[in-house]
Amino acid sequence: MERISLDNKTIFVTGAAGFIGSNLVKRLFQDVKGATIVGIDNMNDYYDVSLKEYRLKTLSNSPCLGGENGNRWVFVKGDIADKAIIDSLFEEYHFDVVVNLAAQAGVRYSITNPDAYIQSNLIGFYNILEACRHHPVQHLVYASSSSVYGGNKKVPFSTDDRVDNPVSLYAATKKSNELMAHCYSKLYDIPSTGLRFFTVYGPAGRPDMAYFGFTNKLLKGETIQIFNYGNCRRDFTYVDDIVEGIVRVMAGAPERKKGDDGLPIPPYAVYNIGGGQPENLLDFVNTLQEELVRAGVLPADFDFEAHKQLVPMQPGDVPTTYADATALERDYGFTPRITLREGLRKFAEWYKEFYG
Repeated sequence: MERISLDNKTIFVTGAAGFIGSNLVKRLFQDVKGATIVGIDNMNDYYDVSLKEYRLKTLSNSPCLGGENGNRWVFVKGDIADKAIIDSLFEEYHFDVVVNLAAQAGVRYSITNPDAYIQSNLIGFYNILEACRHHPVQHLVYASSSSVYGGNKKVPFSTDDRVDNPVSLYAATKKSNELMAHCYSKLYDIPSTGLRFFTVYGPAGRPDMAYFGFTNKLLKGETIQIFNYGNCRRDFTYVDDIVEGIVRVMAGAPERKKGDDGLPIPPYAVYNIGGGQPENLLDFVNTLQEELVRAGVLPADFDFEAHKQLVPMQPGDVPTTYADATALERDYGFTPRITLREGLRKFAEWYKEFYG
């Protein structure tokens, strides 16, 4: 592995107003010195844009900007599917490290809005790869997803498992990203690392995620639907754990080596980032409701039973996600640590503060 100091580097973060992207930028402000961090986001309205604006405002007001760390922050409103914008940014900044987190997310939305996934996840990612080819970078880190495992029966999911049976277009685009990155690594010697995220949650997260959507619905007195009659298991990973993993991976790129044939061995790697402790959905909902009551989001006498409905599985969903993250621990000395209760508590407290 090739160690990279992130100090005094120029770092490009796509999807910078997104949930993971904004938390990563905030963390870089704190950890890194003398860096120029350029963020891009198209600010689309897949979910409430005011959340994205709130995250950006938090970044602009960060006490860690300038100051003793001397970091510079540049935000560009633009789309990674726009080749001209991407090419001009690479031309201007000559990025050292690129973290591609921009993507059209969500499994269910991909069934009704496939165009958005092809634009962002395939064309957008291709533009990033082409730019890294013409303006060589020290490391390209990109978001993949646990959804690539599809309906795999063998658990926990390992990066050694075959993943060629996606059950949603979203999953297919993420698997395509891994294949495209491998090809560019091989052909152009671009060090690249893909990270398969497992159900990321936390404060100021995505409203289309279960914990956030459930909270919104319960507050309105609506009924929440629990899929597969509550028999789904999800490997929830708190956003700070995800960011810790990304920062460590950014600083350690796959090594460039030559094979026996004198050609480059692709400097390419893929890791899972997940808690490694799948939670049953019903247990998860119980913990969430306890924390919502504790934070004062919902009244102590709220009748949860009257607002819960067990329903069958949705198309594109999978019964279980379960990360084997031993490779991440082996290579980067990190494994997620924040428990579901701790994470949901932080979410509930943030929700109370943000929505009053």
